[in-house]
Amino acid sequence: MKKESLLIAILIITFQFTQAQTIEKVANGIWKITYGTPEHHLPTEFKNPTAFSGLNKMPAIHVAPVDVKTIHFKQMSKGVLAEMKVDTSERFYGFGLQTNTFDQTGMRREIRTNSWTVGNIGFGHAPMPFYISTKGYGVLVNSSRYVTFYVASKGKLDERVRNKKENQKEQKVVLNTVQLYGKAVTPSNEVSIQVEGTKGIEIYVFAGPEMLQVMQRYNLFSGGGGIPPMWGLGFKYRGKATFTDKQIQETGQYFRNHHIPCDMIGLEPGWQTASYSCSFAWNPKNFPNPSSFIDSMNKNGFKLNLWEHAYTHPTSPIFQKIAPYSANYTVWGGAVPDFISAGGRKVFGDYHENNFVKKGIAAFKLDECDAADYTKADREWSFPDIATFPSGLDGEQMRQLYGLLYQKTMLNLYHKNNIRTMFDVRASHLFAAPYTSALYSDMYSHADFVRMIVNSGFSGVNWSPELRETSNDAELVRRLQTITMSAHMVANCWYLSQPPWLQYNIDKNNNNELLPNYKVLEQKAKKLIELRMSLLPYLYSAFAKYHFDGTPPFRALIIDYPTDKNTWKIDDEYMMGESLLCAPFLDSSSERTVYLPAGNWYDYNTNKKYEGGKEYSISMTLDQIPMFVKDNTLLPLAQPVEYVTPSTVFNISCKVYGNPATAVKLFEDNSSNFNFEKGQYNWLSLSWKGNNGNALRTGNFKQQVYKIIDWKKIAQ
Repeated sequence: MKKESLLIAILIITFQFTQAQTIEKVANGIWKITYGTPEHHLPTEFKNPTAFSGLNKMPAIHVAPVDVKTIHFKQMSKGVLAEMKVDTSERFYGFGLQTNTFDQTGMRREIRTNSWTVGNIGFGHAPMPFYISTKGYGVLVNSSRYVTFYVASKGKLDERVRNKKENQKEQKVVLNTVQLYGKAVTPSNEVSIQVEGTKGIEIYVFAGPEMLQVMQRYNLFSGGGGIPPMWGLGFKYRGKATFTDKQIQETGQYFRNHHIPCDMIGLEPGWQTASYSCSFAWNPKNFPNPSSFIDSMNKNGFKLNLWEHAYTHPTSPIFQKIAPYSANYTVWGGAVPDFISAGGRKVFGDYHENNFVKKGIAAFKLDECDAADYTKADREWSFPDIATFPSGLDGEQMRQLYGLLYQKTMLNLYHKNNIRTMFDVRASHLFAAPYTSALYSDMYSHADFVRMIVNSGFSGVNWSPELRETSNDAELVRRLQTITMSAHMVANCWYLSQPPWLQYNIDKNNNNELLPNYKVLEQKAKKLIELRMSLLPYLYSAFAKYHFDGTPPFRALIIDYPTDKNTWKIDDEYMMGESLLCAPFLDSSSERTVYLPAGNWYDYNTNKKYEGGKEYSISMTLDQIPMFVKDNTLLPLAQPVEYVTPSTVFNISCKVYGNPATAVKLFEDNSSNFNFEKGQYNWLSLSWKGNNGNALRTGNFKQQVYKIIDWKKIAQ
């Protein structure tokens, strides 16, 4: 009986183990491991359909890149623990839009959405439980709970080495606190993952074989990268929060009179009758005739963007209807809509669709969806973790998801009306690649802003290192250069009466006291914005590639050059598209070190040739932009236009660097709508052979957006 009982016990344990952990291949190169009973609402519930067409074109991967059977799971009092063995030579990147750190190896990452970066432990606007290894694989935890990663940072006691003689050798006294407390003293061959408050977990593993392919698979699994409208890649100016309709119109006229390109103007909180929380109703004092104002701005070539957040003021026309679909806690006295609830989405969405989308508002800035700053106990403005929502989520889960769900609700309104848009948003989460939004921040470190461009390529999000005030001429220009070389070019002047290139001192700006050399700075700003407009076809095609094959348009050098260990620490250079390496000059600097990977590179300004695989000390004037062109590149540059319309035709000059062996493809469609999803688009293939250029258009889109007017050989 004892043997029989023991056998039954073994069978029960085996059955429980096999029930607890399952492995499933869900797509080409993607595996899902499930342990225990995961929670009902997981991030995959809210993602777009997988872009199988793109995934199936990638090399077939039949075996997982890590031995998923060896992942060890354990139920703990605090939640679920997963432990994965790793190679001590691996380096780890990602964890969403991290602010302070690039190489995450040896770090503890706590994934918590937060309005301010705290102590470099993982908090931020879009932290994500997803990392990528130099070994060519990615790991994603499908949870909206707080997730903590120990990224090869904590060594375990190994019984086999306890009694080794070398451990008994006399150790030197260490006087350096970095050595005593730093990550270098705790090497580990394990990544440990803890998910709080759950009895189950889902982990997705993404294969490569290289880091670029990992990101492609992740972005395609998310639904493919979003393609913004062409105007969404142009220049955006956000006006002062207190501006009236006339002041906004005067601001727009400034750009047109000075022939400075500008596609969008943003209205800050003063457009509403209440803004903390929001009424979503026009302020009749500042905007007495909204329809006439919108029509006037649109006729002058400006798209309008409205600032808001979701917390609904008691005076809002939708307050009574949205209250039943809201959390049990308020924010700034306003109702907090539950965007998982179909009723909440409908009330909020119908109002915005009828009152804004259909009346000509082109976009929104979705603020304050990233929750309160954990370090400010007296500023707990957000809903607490103990909040409950009608959908069944608690405040912790909703805190992580709120920015994503808010975007999804609002972007769907435009998709429903076949209108493409480009949003600003202050929080996001997993699987956001299809969203045509750019994250932004109230923080303002130039170095952090550049690092976030670099980290965005590991995250499936766009980042906006927006320009606000500066302290001197050089910083103004260097920040302008950085926004020129980013996914979303924005000057956010919500507390400035004049553009910052006319006066960067806040008090003097608001007193209309212009700088003595404002004309010079104005011309520098105009030149950079015109450069941005010349890059539109190149950037637009990079986003099309993002959509169809998952390649991030902005990405760290390590993604393109994973075997070059010199790139493993570089957090202030990045690729923009296939051929441009950007190396922003920070703050007021005029010189910096630039590492150029293997191959030849050309200074965009002077065409000077540099041999790759080397580091250079580079000096640049304020009239030179820190971009380097990869050898054998055919770079299409458009004549700048002041704004983009559906009928805009770009006159393009092609610059040829070296001897391009493959064609460059420009994506061509009506960028104001989603008809490309129905196959209405072209690819314009530009090639160079001998001393001649050739353009070949394929597809069924009838309109020609690009006209090639010139070919110029730059260098051999």
